[in-house]
Amino acid sequence: MKFRTLDDFNFKGKHVLVRTDINSEVENGRVILNDRIIETAKTIKELQKKRAKIVLLAHQGRPGDKDFTSLKQHAKLLNKFFRVKFVQDIIGKKAIAEIKNLKDGQAILLENVRYLKDEMSPSIKNSLIKTLAPLFDIYINDAFSVSHRSQTSVVSFPQILPSGIGRTMEKELKSLEKIKLRNTLFILAGSKTEENLSLLKKIKNKKNVLACGIFGQLCTIAKGKNLGAQNKFLADKLKFVPELKSLVKNIRTPIDFAVKVNNKRKELSLNEFPSKYEIFDIGKKTILKYKKRIKKAKSIFMKGTVGYCEEKQFCLGTKKILEAIASSKSFSILGGGHTNSALKKLKINKDKFDYVSLSGGALVEYLAGKNLRGLEALKKRK
Repeated sequence: MKFRTLDDFNFKGKHVLVRTDINSEVENGRVILNDRIIETAKTIKELQKKRAKIVLLAHQGRPGDKDFTSLKQHAKLLNKFFRVKFVQDIIGKKAIAEIKNLKDGQAILLENVRYLKDEMSPSIKNSLIKTLAPLFDIYINDAFSVSHRSQTSVVSFPQILPSGIGRTMEKELKSLEKIKLRNTLFILAGSKTEENLSLLKKIKNKKNVLACGIFGQLCTIAKGKNLGAQNKFLADKLKFVPELKSLVKNIRTPIDFAVKVNNKRKELSLNEFPSKYEIFDIGKKTILKYKKRIKKAKSIFMKGTVGYCEEKQFCLGTKKILEAIASSKSFSILGGGHTNSALKKLKINKDKFDYVSLSGGALVEYLAGKNLRGLEALKKRK
């Protein structure tokens, strides 16, 4: 590894600041247990066994968003896996006292770090650093999923403290090392066009790209096809079409789509477009075509869902593609939160895949060869 791991430190009696990612879905004000929380537990339990004094720094949502909320519920969920105390403070007297009073093997979770404006303005001179850094001996980044962000808890603490990575980060990096742009089949789906576009630019053999989801629809438009009603739905994303035009010639795009007619699934061939109906999934002909490619691939990377998986009848594309990857002999990595959610909804065993990433944007930037700010900060410190 390029970074120091938990194997490279003596943690006994040391104050350890762990930047973790427990960001979760929030439904009707209720925080939903997810794999990020479960994976975080592995690093913290190991640090507790090594008798560290542990402080977790994490976030939930972004300022102004509906899911921007306290970490109080997260602490309850974490307590299903290891003992941790929630402290409703970050840099005030209460937080400082709790940190100083920690005993070996104890852990506390501080309040949502994004409640502080200093989190979004990284500096070794801001109040977040000046208050917390002197209280710690070691900094551990276990949040690969936010390591592309230039934020204080990600890039500033490594400039001050001896630093390393946690087990979740280590597992992610080791898995991603096995993905080679040259010989991997990329299934780029979902709605995050900018992320898929940055990765598409780096892939030299465009024949190794299967496009689906909203991204596949945009690529179809970039090839010159008018989709009709769906064009209106994609209005805010059509700005990417001019850039896509020079990239999509050789990539594989859908040859049929599933639309909603009187609340039922109906499949239309590409030559039946433009259509007055909006698109919700790929069709069975496309599924069959993509499955044949999956069967021949040596390694596969998939990001995003293939269709509108919130409705069962439009989960077919996502289900069949995921099942094809699961039954193939290829090395496979899945990325993105929606892909992870789809696995659970469709009851597909995640153990059928070599690695299911907990990251989205950071994952794509890493594969596209971009330097992640959080990782660069760790390298400099080393």
